[in-house]
Amino acid sequence: MTSVLDEFTAHRALLFTVAYEMLGSAADAEDVVQETWLRWSAEDREDVHDPRAYLVRITTRLALNRLRTLARRRESYVGPWLPEPLVTAPDVADDVALADSVSTAMLLVLETLGETERAVFVLREVFDVPYEEIAAAVDRTPATVRQIARRARAHVSARRPRVQVTPRERTEVVARFQRAIAEGDLQQLLDVISPDVVLVSDGGGKVSAARRPIVGRDKVLRFLAGVMPDDVVVEAAWINGELGLVTRQAGAITAIATAVVQDGVVVTMNIVRNPDKLGATGPVRLSRS
Repeated sequence: MTSVLDEFTAHRALLFTVAYEMLGSAADAEDVVQETWLRWSAEDREDVHDPRAYLVRITTRLALNRLRTLARRRESYVGPWLPEPLVTAPDVADDVALADSVSTAMLLVLETLGETERAVFVLREVFDVPYEEIAAAVDRTPATVRQIARRARAHVSARRPRVQVTPRERTEVVARFQRAIAEGDLQQLLDVISPDVVLVSDGGGKVSAARRPIVGRDKVLRFLAGVMPDDVVVEAAWINGELGLVTRQAGAITAIATAVVQDGVVVTMNIVRNPDKLGATGPVRLSRS
């Protein structure tokens, strides 16, 4: 049993990362990992020559099943849906490919893919899994998987932000935004937000949030003022591999925000306020290997 547990533990961070990128939910990803362990611990592993590949295959199949359930659940979701944010360690940002793959912006793009397309894209583009192993995980032929991968790459490429900024530039803008709020500096806040900024808030029908995206700096600032009481503390934190913001009231997290930066200003803000999505403790360990 020790060797069985050791093999699973060695790949646990990878399995969680695969499941999270497929599902956009830390809670569901954790459930998938736990079910993977139950299946792994009960398997006859005599014919298992590559534990990593075998565990990734189990995780992928379970995540695909969970995706179908989540798709039905999200049809009745109140207001905009955003991925469940993760508080991550700063070193996740050092792996640029990993940080990009778990960013809120990328997870939202992945949401527009079909279930199998999403699995194929994540396994191939993020984790460099061979086509033959992906084919076994999604019950397709290697040739079909290659075609799916091409379509998924084109789809993602067409929907990713056209203007890329360096992690350092993005971090500097978000830090300025946090300081402006903490210091109550309205002019600094205006300087760091685009006049055409778009804010998306996810309350899940459980807390105050906008049912539609809010467009325009003045409207966004009025919304923020309405949902941030005077005793709210705004902190900078590493969220999904990027610098983001966490708001606390009486010590409890009330919101987690990430931003898309372009030309030195925030052009998109994604704020998760649904309390069901704020329970993941961090920093969460992620891995591509």
